[in-house]
Amino acid sequence: MKTTRPQRRAGLSGIDQGPLQQIVAGLSEGVMLLRPDGSIDWANPTALEVHGVSSIGGLGNNATGYRRRFRLVYRNHRALTAAQYPLRRLLAGQTFDDVVVDVFRVGDDDFHRVHRLRGLVLADARGRAQLLALVIQDETERFGAEERFERTFAANPAPALICRLSDLRYLMVNDGFLEMTGYARSAVLASSAYEIDVLEDADEREQAKAALRDGDTISQREASLRVADGGSKFVIVAGQPIEVGQEACMLFTFIDLEARKQAENALRQSEERFAKAFRLAPVPMFLAGLDGLRLVDVNDAFLAATGFESRNEAAAADEWLDARTRRLLVAGLGRHSILRDFDVTLRTRDGIQVDCQMSAAAVSIGETPSVLGIVLDVSDRRRSEAELGAALEEVMKDPSWFSRKVIEKLAQVRRTGTRGSAELDDLTAREREVLGFVCEGRSDAQIATALGLSRNTVRNHVSALYAKIDVHRRGDAIVWGRERGLIGYEKPRRRVRK
Repeated sequence: MKTTRPQRRAGLSGIDQGPLQQIVAGLSEGVMLLRPDGSIDWANPTALEVHGVSSIGGLGNNATGYRRRFRLVYRNHRALTAAQYPLRRLLAGQTFDDVVVDVFRVGDDDFHRVHRLRGLVLADARGRAQLLALVIQDETERFGAEERFERTFAANPAPALICRLSDLRYLMVNDGFLEMTGYARSAVLASSAYEIDVLEDADEREQAKAALRDGDTISQREASLRVADGGSKFVIVAGQPIEVGQEACMLFTFIDLEARKQAENALRQSEERFAKAFRLAPVPMFLAGLDGLRLVDVNDAFLAATGFESRNEAAAADEWLDARTRRLLVAGLGRHSILRDFDVTLRTRDGIQVDCQMSAAAVSIGETPSVLGIVLDVSDRRRSEAELGAALEEVMKDPSWFSRKVIEKLAQVRRTGTRGSAELDDLTAREREVLGFVCEGRSDAQIATALGLSRNTVRNHVSALYAKIDVHRRGDAIVWGRERGLIGYEKPRRRVRK
């Protein structure tokens, strides 16, 4: 807007306005001088600028014209009546100070200013008004910034409070704080920092209280904040000194840690339960790093099985598994995450090698890739199986004197499940003859003589029979035949020609 010059009419009677106008013209505040008849006598450039006009005519020339050109509204959004307009109050002989109004220009929706007003009435010795002056401070920028701050403050999802330092009463509260605590807005704004004490259970509380009294920054600290239902919430609170409406205040901000606290408690309880189950498990268990399978922790059953005297001693044992087994386990866990019944040889504290089966899973402890495993000692079971198998082999060399019931019982002990899917009807006539002789306990040479075949031919029939019924030893073949009712040699039936 172009620079405006002071606007004037003929001076007020009896007053030399020249020196006065020279003083006022350069002020940063706007000044308007008024005649007793209500006409605007003079206005400095600032007064014209804050109204967005270039002449007294733009101000309306008088109090009535001013009211027609400008609509004034208090900050509480209540419009001024005609008698409340500042020029009318001056004409009525009233003085006033620190009146803040929103100024709108009629017919111009884009014009909006905020003015802080003072009214001065200077009288002579007889009490007659000599000078009526309206002093205007343009507060548009400041109030605009405050409005933007208030909107941002209200929209911020992070819980926040503003406390006035002079009396420690709360001036503003946002929805985030209300949602976190359950308080009503009116209850918070009617309270002080003594009634809703956000630093009540804060770390280093006295230090924080001293910073609040002195208007200093309150650094972040953990606190337990009382909420509306009488309970409390775990938070991080911080305070930052600010000015709101030219008043020193403290902005409190909060981070709600209740969900994290609950998750931490649940995790800690889960870890405690796991640790107890790990320690008390009756089977050997271990926790090792995935890189190299170095032991990190073992349970009591693992110590008993390996002979180590302490967990630290077990953790220091690098050779509890051989290098090849380690590589196979790490590779297998990398592909499948879980391994079951993996055959391993465990080395005890005394260097004894124990046949075991291991089941393991890849897990994360913190951010460390780890392995949780269970070890079962199967050396006794394998020794028993080997001894039982050898005994059965010896017995089955001459099974002719066993009853069928005894054979069935032996079959249940010797075999963990039925081998193959073949049945007697799936065998050729020659294979059935050979199996019958085998069930009688005859040797390959005896079978060859009985059938008039060479020993090599009999061996080929026996080999084909083993493959068909999925066995590898003579004893298994005898059990397989006896399970299906074949006790000895049966002469093949002649086929009836149709």
